[in-house]
Amino acid sequence: MSKYTRRQFLIFFGSSAVATTLTPKIESRLFGTNGSIAQAQTIPFTPVKLPHPLETYTEMASAVPTAGNGGTTPTGMGMLAPGENLNLSFYECFDDVVVPPEYERYEIISWGDRVFPNSSDYFGYNNDYTSFIPTSSDFSEGFLWVNHEYVSYPISPVAPGTPEDLAGAPSTAPAVIGIDLSNKNRATLGEFLYNLGGSIVRLAKGPDGRFEVVSGDPLNRRIHGLSGLGINAERSDGYQNVTSWGNRQGDNNFLIGTGPAATEVFSLSSDGLGNRIIGTAYNCSGGTTPWGTILTAEENFQGSEEFFVGVQEDVLPDGTQTGYIEGTTGAEFGLVGEKYGWMVEVSPADPNFRPRKHTSLGRFRHENIGFRVEPGRPVVGYMGDDRRGGHTWKYVSAGVVEAPTAAVNSSLFELGTLYVAKFNPDGTGEWIALTLQTPTNPNVPSEIASVELQFRGEALRDGRVRLPKRAGIAGETEDGGTLVVDLNNEATAIPDYRGKTLADFYTSQGAVLADAFPAANLIGGTPTARPEDLDVNPMTGEVFIAYTDAEPGGDGYPDSRIFVVSKYTPDVNAPQPSGDLIKLTETNNDPAALTFTWTSVAKGGETGALTGAGFANVDNLEFDSKGNVWGVTDMSTSNHNGFTTGANPEAREIDHTTTGSASNLVGVFGNNWLFYIPMSGAMAGQCVPFAYGPPRCEMTGPYFIKNASGQDDTLIIAVQHPGEDVPIGNGVKLSRSIEMLSLDGTLFAQERLVPLGSNWPSNIEGDPNGPPKPAVIGIRRLDGGAFI
Repeated sequence: MSKYTRRQFLIFFGSSAVATTLTPKIESRLFGTNGSIAQAQTIPFTPVKLPHPLETYTEMASAVPTAGNGGTTPTGMGMLAPGENLNLSFYECFDDVVVPPEYERYEIISWGDRVFPNSSDYFGYNNDYTSFIPTSSDFSEGFLWVNHEYVSYPISPVAPGTPEDLAGAPSTAPAVIGIDLSNKNRATLGEFLYNLGGSIVRLAKGPDGRFEVVSGDPLNRRIHGLSGLGINAERSDGYQNVTSWGNRQGDNNFLIGTGPAATEVFSLSSDGLGNRIIGTAYNCSGGTTPWGTILTAEENFQGSEEFFVGVQEDVLPDGTQTGYIEGTTGAEFGLVGEKYGWMVEVSPADPNFRPRKHTSLGRFRHENIGFRVEPGRPVVGYMGDDRRGGHTWKYVSAGVVEAPTAAVNSSLFELGTLYVAKFNPDGTGEWIALTLQTPTNPNVPSEIASVELQFRGEALRDGRVRLPKRAGIAGETEDGGTLVVDLNNEATAIPDYRGKTLADFYTSQGAVLADAFPAANLIGGTPTARPEDLDVNPMTGEVFIAYTDAEPGGDGYPDSRIFVVSKYTPDVNAPQPSGDLIKLTETNNDPAALTFTWTSVAKGGETGALTGAGFANVDNLEFDSKGNVWGVTDMSTSNHNGFTTGANPEAREIDHTTTGSASNLVGVFGNNWLFYIPMSGAMAGQCVPFAYGPPRCEMTGPYFIKNASGQDDTLIIAVQHPGEDVPIGNGVKLSRSIEMLSLDGTLFAQERLVPLGSNWPSNIEGDPNGPPKPAVIGIRRLDGGAFI
């Protein structure tokens, strides 16, 4: 094992707060200065044993899922004593949600469930953010809100991104919703959009302590990607006859916009519909306001030839789209791109509240929003742009809160200032306003890539930055879209972007907000590592940010002075680019402050790696009522357990001596899982595994429902895309050997056994060979007590 010195570590991270926070951990592991093991166990559950070693397992017993019948679902839990079998030579993953023995998991609702007053409506696909709006004082009844993010195989063999060798494979739509989606036509594209957006269903707690859907409740309803399609009849641009898909007729349940883009951009839109909007889609995470509304985030709205369920992202200087993209749902239904990519407010309990897109919060690939709502202060919302090189954002309302639970607070999202974060390597930062008057200070590829260049002499994707493309700038002859500036052309391109303001690139404040991502690059906002979730600690006001993946991509390059963007050296225990959990503290704890400090709470990567906390690709976060952090992982489907996707998945090479891109190392972590980080007590700061999900799934949207005493009672969580992009579960298991790191940074080999596909949750409903379905589950203690 190669050992880094303290000096090398500080050179690696500069003098940043990251180094300050992590150096004691590194020294304790590498140089033997750690104290005695924690004196008392403070975790009130038995951690689930995962494939990889974790420090938690040295201090606590763990529960290993087992199956004595050779099946794909576990039949029991074996126990390991603290420190026993840390480096497992064999591990089997199962097709189920595996929770600690003190808890149970149960299904609440799944894709295709027809629980709405209209029998043709059904629960949408790939559920993500979840929330619960109580309607009773004891929290036993209320409305469940669920986001629906995207469609993928096995819903249909023509879903975007389906591996070519699955084109003729069986799909699940005929069996689950009774619709043939095997042909790419208007009917299929429309049904794809119907499966996005959100679902609202009433829940009630039964005598067994489980929540159940109140089927047929008059307020159960869908808000989807084609809500309001009927207003196309008023158009004159050729789309006036596009008011239906398949056997469905479009309705008049359109959405509206608020803020600058609603008046300055939508009035120019080619659809001629003004401030009326057809649907909301691509809904990833979100946030719940104290006054009982949901803000749902439109994320991957960008359409392309390959991912055709989307619209045009590129805009002109006036904020309107550069044009339709042929073959996309935007072009099929006349959905103008500038009306998608926003934060959307919905009121589950009030069907008369017309959903609205708050344009003051910016247009980008929204992942979520976390709030600070305090009397006498502005409403503040923290947001992330989930793309490689995406930014971290803050919205500050112009008005102030009088009563945090008052419905009138919704108007505070209509007028305010959007800021982008600039992180400094020394652990400080500032908020830069995204306004027409803001001076340009473009991100420079050689500067943001400087650490990787220092270590490797080259930078992945050449440190690319996307800036607004304008005629007369950097030799361009046309307006609209973005220009890629990288190490190869920065010397000639960057000077043309300096010495200006955003008013030199956009015609209105609404247009700036409609093109927030490249505009933020232009004014020097820090490109980051896919901010998937931002959540505010209710005890302290600190903002926790889940940066899920630091490797660069087509959209941009995370600043290497802040993030580990690749594996820099061939040392087997070198830091891995597996994301970061960062804590941001506003100056004087003022949410409207223009400066902040930041520090790393836990870095992604194997625990045996130099800086690894034992997870990869942290995504959605949730705080429990005691201020502890809960997080889920978002490892790419094509990397799970080190296997590719398709009809015959192949083992990916996992080599700890690799340099540069190291995404394959994610394969050591098994299925996506849910973990807990206590913020106090003897095990404070440790990553404690709680549960894992079925093969190829992502666990999303954790949300705690309280009981009458104010304690956390039930954790609701969405299980998204089980069995994605592989054949439907058929009992076949994949086997391979995986190279892994021990806690001391040395290598060992593990044999891994994984189901090829999934049948979840059909297999827990009594149909072991049934279709895999996205679903929402509840998790509760078997003894009925407080969750933790």
